[in-house]
Amino acid sequence: MLLKILNALITVGVGVGAAVILYWLLNKLAEVLPGRWEDRLKPYFYILPAYAALVFYLVYPAVQTVVYSFANAQSTAWVGLDNYTRLLQSSSFQDTLFNTLLWMAVVPAMTVVLGLAMAVLADRLNPTWENTSKTIIFLPMAISFVGAGTVWGLIYNYRPEGREQIGLQNAIITALGFDPVAWLQVSDFRLNSFFLMMMLLWAQTGFSMVLLSAAVKGVPEDTLEAARIDGANERAIFFQVVVPQIWGSVITVYVTTLIGVMKIFDIVYVMTNGGANTNVIGNEFFNQLFTNFNNGAAAAIVVLLMLATIPIMVYQVRNFRREESMA
Repeated sequence: MLLKILNALITVGVGVGAAVILYWLLNKLAEVLPGRWEDRLKPYFYILPAYAALVFYLVYPAVQTVVYSFANAQSTAWVGLDNYTRLLQSSSFQDTLFNTLLWMAVVPAMTVVLGLAMAVLADRLNPTWENTSKTIIFLPMAISFVGAGTVWGLIYNYRPEGREQIGLQNAIITALGFDPVAWLQVSDFRLNSFFLMMMLLWAQTGFSMVLLSAAVKGVPEDTLEAARIDGANERAIFFQVVVPQIWGSVITVYVTTLIGVMKIFDIVYVMTNGGANTNVIGNEFFNQLFTNFNNGAAAAIVVLLMLATIPIMVYQVRNFRREESMA
């Protein structure tokens, strides 16, 4: 334990020292330039390490991934669009795409709805109970998805009939006289995928609640009083006065959750590894790369995911700019 702490302290010290030396050298380099050029270029020297890190750790890997998506499994020969055609023509990958679309359709919308409902209900409590309830709801955010999978594994656990059921849900239904259910194997109507989604909703609702609660508290009291004077009931005030004024925050929570859902991996990998028709794109990428050792197919999956994410990111950036212009 002491050795680990010492290693951590040395790592932090070396990292901070290297950063100080780097910026000192860049500052000295800027001071060598003539006065006018020093003033012009010094800001760019200071942001150069950040841009270099972005290029090295983000831009270059993205470009390399696109290149590998047109190569074979070992990235030793060009195969053109074969990786894309094989994936899109594969029935299993089509099911994976459908599952991912199902996650995208259900989870972000439900996260916003549940987060907004909890924010509004919690705001009606006295301050002590409000803080307590919000803390409890937000706590799952502190648990990793792998840890959440372990927790929910105890809820969905299934043992054959006749054995002691340690899973919470099966313990309840067997106590009521029913047979135990293999919850994560129920592929009818993709119910097992919905059971996995419940785990993500449990983890993400607290995030949604905190952001939307802050937005609701920021609604001017004058507009609410004006609506009440005009005879509007509480439901009309909520949907016609509060929601339009916090719409920007609603969109932010929705888009942020949507992007997270598009690359979801941990929950599916820990709980089912894509079995019983629960696979998603993130898990399929992992299996192609580390199980099938197919670099080309894995890269093609990542490129498809990037192409799907770019329009969402563009919309989010435009939404931020529009809000800033209206502020």
